[in-house]
Amino acid sequence: MQIHNHLKRQALNEVENMKVHGRTTGCLSPLTLFWTGSALEFNARGSELWIEVEVDYEVYEPWIGIVINGVAVSRQMLTAGKYWICLFRGMNPDVVKNVRVVKEVQAMSGDPRCCLQIHGVRFDGDFLPVEDKPLKLEFIGDSITSGEGAVGATTEEDWIPMWFSALNSYTFMTANALNAEYRVLSQSGWGVLTSWDNNPHANLPDYYEQVCGLLSGPRNEALGTHQAHDFEAWQPDVVVINLGTNDGSAFHSPEWVDATTGETRKQRLNEDGTYREEDLKIFEEAVRRFLMKLRKNNPKAHLVWAYGMAGIPMLPAIYRGVDVYVRETEDRRVSVFQLPNTKEETAGSRAHPGAAAHEQAAKELTGYIRGILYPN
Repeated sequence: MQIHNHLKRQALNEVENMKVHGRTTGCLSPLTLFWTGSALEFNARGSELWIEVEVDYEVYEPWIGIVINGVAVSRQMLTAGKYWICLFRGMNPDVVKNVRVVKEVQAMSGDPRCCLQIHGVRFDGDFLPVEDKPLKLEFIGDSITSGEGAVGATTEEDWIPMWFSALNSYTFMTANALNAEYRVLSQSGWGVLTSWDNNPHANLPDYYEQVCGLLSGPRNEALGTHQAHDFEAWQPDVVVINLGTNDGSAFHSPEWVDATTGETRKQRLNEDGTYREEDLKIFEEAVRRFLMKLRKNNPKAHLVWAYGMAGIPMLPAIYRGVDVYVRETEDRRVSVFQLPNTKEETAGSRAHPGAAAHEQAAKELTGYIRGILYPN
């Protein structure tokens, strides 16, 4: 598509009015979007708007969604290279459009080259201020929170970015319903203590205090992924933790073996198929420790451990871990919320919750959060 000469080109750091969503380093030359749901938002009064992106990957390509006036209007794969993408054209030049460019795919820890950057804009109008919303939500989770399986047929089994969608996730839906800004920190297969395959290094708590520390490789480090995150700059009102599903799977997976040291790790079952109590206690302690870390960095937030979209085998252990934390600290702004289970008719691709399951979860979670924030 031809870019007309009447469009004014600006580097992103020259745009006075815009809002960046998601954890970043603050750099706008260019802006790197790391996590799923990360976004760039404008209030644009004009008829045609383009953005310049730079994309790289070895295995897992980024995808973006475009949201105009609160409604997702397009979704696309981004191929490698540096090029311009049209967000809209031919619209009424006198009407202000709220526009968000949203990263649809999680931070890909399995592909150090995977990168999405935004350099600048071409526009024929004016950017107006983007007001802050009254609430801030942070979501921490695994593949469910990454929106894996939220798009695609139930027969799809390939582990590819196409089947991930931030916009079809309960995170986006809950934030919209509550008129909140939101951020997501999520990684497929990861847990509180270990990943689904017992890897003790694949847990979200270890990386929570970094910008996006689970991304490896020299370029990601140069981009600042391992920098300490500035918590004072953005304090959530509610932190939703949706972890535990993969910790439960670890009990049914083979032991993890470190190829370098020979170290092994395994969550074990009893002979009757129940979880071994001493291993459950290690998980419960991981829950307690993570709540301590969350409270240290988010002193005023309500902490909601939300779990259940893929069964509830770890729910009793989550309750016990939370209870130990509450009794030790007397912190009353912590609770557990059971999310509705995914059914056959609400399933998505890759045996994960589909968009309908996310809608149901968002509806119930929204009501629960409203009750916490506005009890009267």
